[in-house]
Amino acid sequence: MNDKYSILFEPVKIGPLTARNRFYQVPHCCGLGHVRPQAHAAMRAMKAEGGWAVVSTEETEIHPSSDLSPYAEQRIWDEHDIPALRLMTNAVHEKGALAAIELAHNGAHAPNLLSRAPLFAPSDISLDLAHPRQARAMSIREIGEFRRWHRDAVRRARDADFDIIYVYAGHRMSLLHHFLLSDINTRTDEYGGSLENRTRLLREVLEETLEIAGDNCAVAMRFAVDEMRGADGMQAAEEGRAVVELLAELPDLWDVNVSDWSNDSATTRYQPSDGYQTSYIEFVKQVTSKPVVGVGRLSSPDQMVSLIKRGVMDFIGAARPSIADPFLPKKIAENRIDEIRECIGCNICVAADNTGVPIRCTQNPTMGEEWRRGWHPERIEAKRHEQSTLVIGAGPAGLECATQLARRGYHVTLAEAADNLGGRALAESGLKGLGAWRRVVDNRVYELRQRANVDIYTDSALSAEQVVELAIKNVFVATGAKWLGNGLGRSNRQPLTPGKNISVFTPDDIMAGNLPADGPLIIYDDDQIYLGGVLAEHLSAMYADISFVTPASVVSPWTEHTLEQERVQAALMHAGVQLKPNCTLGSVPGGDAAAGSGDGVMQTICTYTGNRHTLPCASLLLVTERCREITLYDELKSMQDTAAIRTLELIGDAASPGLIADAVYAGHLAARDFEADAAVVERALFRREIISLKS
Repeated sequence: MNDKYSILFEPVKIGPLTARNRFYQVPHCCGLGHVRPQAHAAMRAMKAEGGWAVVSTEETEIHPSSDLSPYAEQRIWDEHDIPALRLMTNAVHEKGALAAIELAHNGAHAPNLLSRAPLFAPSDISLDLAHPRQARAMSIREIGEFRRWHRDAVRRARDADFDIIYVYAGHRMSLLHHFLLSDINTRTDEYGGSLENRTRLLREVLEETLEIAGDNCAVAMRFAVDEMRGADGMQAAEEGRAVVELLAELPDLWDVNVSDWSNDSATTRYQPSDGYQTSYIEFVKQVTSKPVVGVGRLSSPDQMVSLIKRGVMDFIGAARPSIADPFLPKKIAENRIDEIRECIGCNICVAADNTGVPIRCTQNPTMGEEWRRGWHPERIEAKRHEQSTLVIGAGPAGLECATQLARRGYHVTLAEAADNLGGRALAESGLKGLGAWRRVVDNRVYELRQRANVDIYTDSALSAEQVVELAIKNVFVATGAKWLGNGLGRSNRQPLTPGKNISVFTPDDIMAGNLPADGPLIIYDDDQIYLGGVLAEHLSAMYADISFVTPASVVSPWTEHTLEQERVQAALMHAGVQLKPNCTLGSVPGGDAAAGSGDGVMQTICTYTGNRHTLPCASLLLVTERCREITLYDELKSMQDTAAIRTLELIGDAASPGLIADAVYAGHLAARDFEADAAVVERALFRREIISLKS
């Protein structure tokens, strides 16, 4: 270990317990929860094996009146949930870490779609989800029942062998946080009005949790000190600090952050600086003598040391960095810092939770696959035979495939047609806000260049005949996909052929530096994922007249899953981009009806009414659909038998265009499955946890 990092590995007391170092995996959702307890235990255990001193669950529902269905969070409704939770505590303890549980009642954030229980809040209020039911103000009796539910959950958590039990008042998602916030809590009794009254329930729950936890468990307080809404919400400098002062010495540990979730888990696109929460939470250690956990996408060991030495925090908290690299602490301890897979802040992990599926990660394709496929982020099965492999294409799929094949011990030849490595990951990282995405390329290229069993060739566009001449019998084709320039997409299934004097561009043109001339620019986003909005924001600094046309009702609707959509749309509006939602492109009177435009004019068609309007257009950027680059693969497939090619596999965007995370996963899967028994591969694909029929 480098001595300058030794402070990160000092043991730290948390109430009656001692954490082995300062690395603390704070609670984070994972889409596994109570539905997939074995997968959940395996994923958390991997963090413990990677050196995290504390490993936490996601929010854990304490009662059916806090039912987050259909999302698979944890549950501790009654004693039947204890065995599944104990899978996690046992697995984490076996790896030497403390296990923490975040007890949660989600109040007006829980729709209770499964339980159909009453919806509770401090005051009458609509849910913060689009749902027809409203939450009702809790009576004093119901507040007492909530306290009992929480006490019972604490006892069950203790019986499930958790070391640290959370009281959760954060993210504008929990009932205890709702009681603190004056815009949600409009009560006039002893639980409303003054801040001290609004803090009353939190104090009572903390005191009761400490009493039940006793001498065997520590109690953590998770609190969002600032809503980042200015005067419209709680601010760290005012009520946020006051809450900490009121409760300063009660919990054994303070886990502090900002809210809501979109701020706490902000993407690098809008919060590029690691440690971006520091200015909001640095006051906490001035107020309490108890240890403090802070977060903010912390990946740099030097920054971590600085935060500890400056007295900002005692523990380096992490959710997303622990997902991108579960072995981050061990790599620092073993002076392997260059091998850390840094979080790129893309929020693919968040998107998985928001779409109700198991967790995924762009940087770490093994995340969520620890139990189902038996994947380990640092270990992979050694090669079975002495064979050479050829990977064609050095985009995210090709780089990951080559990296893992090399780790297995195969000789890898990596051929890339361009003069650089990275493919779409490198190209997209050059756009505004996506600079951190280059880490996907840098991490893999660094490792490949360290290995003697890898030969890398750029400027090497191979023909099928040249591939055969190489006499490498195992070929992985990762030639990617190109954006179409004909307008075919989700909504337009007939090509668009703009009239004369309209120049057509694709995202590939923009990322290659081929930019439109001056004049009205229309961006037509029928992809509706993220890239259309990225390109519009990127180009808004260069062009004064941009119209953003999309069949969607909002800009980049998929980015709601990554917690960015409001920021994306606001950025374009602030930049003066004219938004034309709910519109497709169509023909112009006097123009070529089949082509869909006239001279220097495009037409929008309302997706609801069919009403048409014209827009001036000198340049048209089409962000619609991608075409797989499979010519080489098809040629090799036709020659496979005569050329004696044993393995020929199409991977990444060339097989199925998707996210960069999908391409990385596909490359990883191909390398893992190479030479594997087909039956074993199929069993891993369909391995699932079966619900018990016991009532």
